[in-house]
Amino acid sequence: MTDINKLSLLIFGLLFTLNVSAQKFEVTYSSDVQSDVFTGSVVLYLSKENKQPKNAFIAMELPPVYRVEVNALLPNETVIFDDSAVSYPVELSNIERGEYYVQAVFDRNLGGQYISMSPGNIYSEPIKVSIDKNFSKTYTLICNKVIDEIEFKETSHLKELKLKSHLLSEFHSKEVFIAGAISLPENYYHNTKTNYPVIFSTFGFGGSYKLHAAKGKYKFTQLDNTPAIVIYLDGNCSEGHSTYANSDINGPWGDALVKEFIPELEKRYRTNGAKFLFGHSSGGWTSLWLQINYPNTFSGAWASSPDQVDFRNWQGENIYEVKNMYYDDQGNLISDILMGGSYPIISAKDLYRVENVIYRGEQIHSFDAVFSTRNKNGKIRRLVNHENGDINQDVLESFKRYDISYILQKNWEKYKSEISGKIRISIGKEDNFHLQKAVYLLEQEMKELGGDIEFEYFPGDHFTVSTDEYKKEGQQFLNKCYRNWLDRNK
Repeated sequence: MTDINKLSLLIFGLLFTLNVSAQKFEVTYSSDVQSDVFTGSVVLYLSKENKQPKNAFIAMELPPVYRVEVNALLPNETVIFDDSAVSYPVELSNIERGEYYVQAVFDRNLGGQYISMSPGNIYSEPIKVSIDKNFSKTYTLICNKVIDEIEFKETSHLKELKLKSHLLSEFHSKEVFIAGAISLPENYYHNTKTNYPVIFSTFGFGGSYKLHAAKGKYKFTQLDNTPAIVIYLDGNCSEGHSTYANSDINGPWGDALVKEFIPELEKRYRTNGAKFLFGHSSGGWTSLWLQINYPNTFSGAWASSPDQVDFRNWQGENIYEVKNMYYDDQGNLISDILMGGSYPIISAKDLYRVENVIYRGEQIHSFDAVFSTRNKNGKIRRLVNHENGDINQDVLESFKRYDISYILQKNWEKYKSEISGKIRISIGKEDNFHLQKAVYLLEQEMKELGGDIEFEYFPGDHFTVSTDEYKKEGQQFLNKCYRNWLDRNK
């Protein structure tokens, strides 16, 4: 045997030994929380700073995370996390040394959005470990806690409407509910013969009607001095945000809202038939999508900083032309999240790779669940290959079905009489997610078509744009839409 072959075998043997002896986490779940077998994903979260690492804001914190798939695991049987686990940013043996808080979650996927917060999921209390160069260490976590359902706190004027959706339940072959919070006008119980207009206000990604309905920063109470009933929706589903679009993955959320939720709402509460839409971020995209697709149901939509309205700007890139979402033509990392509209802070590569581990419920994969389809094995066809950043060209046609700019441009003769004067889009000039660039593209299309859609750009980013002036102008637009509705329904 040559010296080179001997050296190669030695290096291979050392690498194999290091891999086998890398530090491990042994994770079990207690029979106290689940007595039968578990099949599915187990996720391990680590953080040097966050004492509850499972609750990290994934997109901004980018913590080390690991995933293992198990089949028919019994209580107290062990799941091993080592270098064979799906990992971000590196395998366990290569993780930066130091002290970490660690938690594990068994994802039962019972319908909640984030794995770390989905009701029914089983998790461990955090432990603190010191990871050093001693690869023989084994750390043990016992998952003996269950994530509880968030309780909705009703008041005399804030009610919950939750009903089983037959459309969604049939699609998913299990019970699926559609719900929201109903905020009633102050004099609702006194003016018993008065009917009220309705505003549907949809939270952005990660929002919750159960937690935020009573304290949202966009606090609507009226339309043109007329008290209004406000419905707070959040769109949360197991894959992320449904955006209330009919989807091959998430199911017919738009139809469920319009054909099931709204009729039940109008049975229970005194409405006058006028319905309007507002939303920010993913809620902004929701408002546009519902107004365009159900123009006879809704009479006006204010979309604030909506998700991509033109896929020629997808996180800053034209997905119809570029081949890769990790690197530009010069080999530079593409930035997904910006500060001040231009300073990169999070790369697209990091987001796609971390979501390959946190495989459902987060933002990037949420887009796939709305816009894409399943392959022959039932898996969601991803827009981007997480390993190398290449765009899957085969999914572009399915995505195009939800490209609002493309849809309007190709079908303007159909839409112009239905939505003219009914849509306002406003956004910050320094949006953190490149979203103002997509709005510019849509505005240019509408100018060429003579479309009557309002576009406004304000100082600020995705989170700071909501000034008093910003909210005042949005409110004035909805007031105008209500006056138009009254004129048409005299």
